[in-house]
Amino acid sequence: MLRRLHAIQPDTFAFTPANLAWAKGQISKYPAGRQASAIIPLLWRAQEQEGWLSRPAIEYVAGMLDLAYMRALEVATFYFMFQLQPVGSVAHIQVCGTTSCMICGAEDLIAVCKDKIARQPHTLSADGKFSWEEVECLGACANAPMAQIGKDYYEDLTPEKLTDLIARFGKGEVPVPGPQNGRYAAEPASGLTSLKEFESGRRQYNASAQAAVELSDTVKRIDGTEVVLTTPWLGKTAKTKSAAPVTPAKGIPKEPKPGAGRVADASGVTVQEAPARSKGKPVAQGNESVATPPATPDAKAPAAVAKVQPKALQAARGGKPDDLKVILGIGPKLEILCHRLGFFHFDQIAAWTDAEIAWVDDNLEGFKGRVTRDKWVEQAKVLAKGGAGP
Repeated sequence: MLRRLHAIQPDTFAFTPANLAWAKGQISKYPAGRQASAIIPLLWRAQEQEGWLSRPAIEYVAGMLDLAYMRALEVATFYFMFQLQPVGSVAHIQVCGTTSCMICGAEDLIAVCKDKIARQPHTLSADGKFSWEEVECLGACANAPMAQIGKDYYEDLTPEKLTDLIARFGKGEVPVPGPQNGRYAAEPASGLTSLKEFESGRRQYNASAQAAVELSDTVKRIDGTEVVLTTPWLGKTAKTKSAAPVTPAKGIPKEPKPGAGRVADASGVTVQEAPARSKGKPVAQGNESVATPPATPDAKAPAAVAKVQPKALQAARGGKPDDLKVILGIGPKLEILCHRLGFFHFDQIAAWTDAEIAWVDDNLEGFKGRVTRDKWVEQAKVLAKGGAGP
């Protein structure tokens, strides 16, 4: 397939301040003269920010890496993970058309896309919410036919199920990914025939679907205080006052919903900030949350830290609070929560003692431990002195 840049291009592109800081961090991983190795993550972040990969974005990334534009264009046009044209504001649907899926009905799924979205691939639907394309093998052959919607796999599809998924996405729902016929993973449709002992300890969904539910990082994003639906990345948005939560797939028993979600803060960088819905205590590791491992007999419990409530303000001084979202790890929801607790300014946070940090960590409902984990105080000390955001 010949991959070319879209005929209509924006005039300019620039990373948001937060994404720029992230990009510089990626470049710093490589020794001098080898910074070109960061091109794929930087192009991907540009696509997340814009929704698709435009020519100005490709040239911008090339300039950051001191590359000839052609070198960056070669990468962008080689990998099918990069979308070279605008995609649907809600979701871009990638239907696998390789052998297993083709035999099991992929052509019928493509017919649904042509009927419900657009006659031609890489074309926006009439309402601009959806786009689609046929792709090569996505590696879920045992669950054919399937499609990748956003960042997740929707497997064991039928034309009726795909039609229903498109309708639900269009209404603001985010259906649970994974098998859509009730089975857990890739076992026989009739159930396990071996290794049955693993059924007793398994989680509600298989590993891939469970991660999608916990991270909520598929086509759902947060902008200010409103929930918005976007592309699988961070492009143009279609706002809705309350997008429906992930809806359990039919045929799967309901259990307590686990995990924190990942959303985008107002500056455009992806952070974890959806309230945890499980009773467990997740331990953050990068962009994922995993269950706290059981303590070993030799493990020593950390010493208890005294908790003292910091001095709070009734309102921001002069009626103008500092933009707490400049602190990495604080998004719109956490900023509102800080205001409710009486924290409006960088110098307030910068002055917290260990005991006060422990109190705030314990009183951030739904976000406990964020002050320590994201080093708010260290960042606030820089910002309070007029420094730039990290």
